Amino acid sequence: MEALRAIDGWDAGMAAAGVARAEGVVATHGSTDREVPWASVTKVLTGVAFLVALEEGTVDLDEPAGPPGATFRHLLAHASGLPVDGPEPIAEPGRRRIYSNTGIELAAQLLEERAEMPFADYFAAAVSRPLGLAGRLAGSPAHGFRGPLGDLLALGRELLAPTLVAAETLAEATTVQFPGLSGVLPGFGRMEPNDWGLTVELRDDKAPHWTGSLNGRSTFGHFGASGTFLWVDPEEGLACGVLTDQPFGDWAKEAWPALSDAILRS
Repeated sequence: MEALRAIDGWDAGMAAAGVARAEGVVATHGSTDREVPWASVTKVLTGVAFLVALEEGTVDLDEPAGPPGATFRHLLAHASGLPVDGPEPIAEPGRRRIYSNTGIELAAQLLEERAEMPFADYFAAAVSRPLGLAGRLAGSPAHGFRGPLGDLLALGRELLAPTLVAAETLAEATTVQFPGLSGVLPGFGRMEPNDWGLTVELRDDKAPHWTGSLNGRSTFGHFGASGTFLWVDPEEGLACGVLTDQPFGDWAKEAWPALSDAILRS
């Protein structure tokens, strides 16, 4: 896929990109095995562990969790009222979409308590080993995974055709939670509404956006401050992942949508 060669023109010391369908990897460009920080793309990966726990009955979406009045669902959907980082809420649950690492970390703490094991161990057993991932989770379940492109594409394939959870569970995770909430999409400004599922951002009609103009409304995924992204477009049956060592910035706002559109055109 010639479109992937566009990453050679990015001002990055390392860049790798790939496209996959459910049945396998379509194409890659750059290193597939060099491990780099995923930053917040970690949330999509650890989100699968939360879905496994929900199916097992270890946790429940609508049980109390986090700040008073919030639930496990609020934590995973960035609707708990917690700030990006910090334990003190800055809004009432369900009123605003406030992106929160702390919310994901509190969800992981609850899962630890219920499963009676460290979250990293639960994640390894529920997600990492079944998917054959080479990387590892070290630190926060919100932004602490480090792995290669091969892992990113394995996650994309899983989200196109789930094997670890039921299709209905994934459908719930990629459906708007608390519809109508407005908020700031980090790096892109205020969105009305700022739609999210459970740990994944939903493209819907957002503009500007880090995915391409040709991506379908049902596209979901995440990007990370380390210069990483993963989107899954169910309408096209495609997943696209990128890893770089160039932190997210204005360059990415131009380069990422252009790459995505070139891939979809090809």
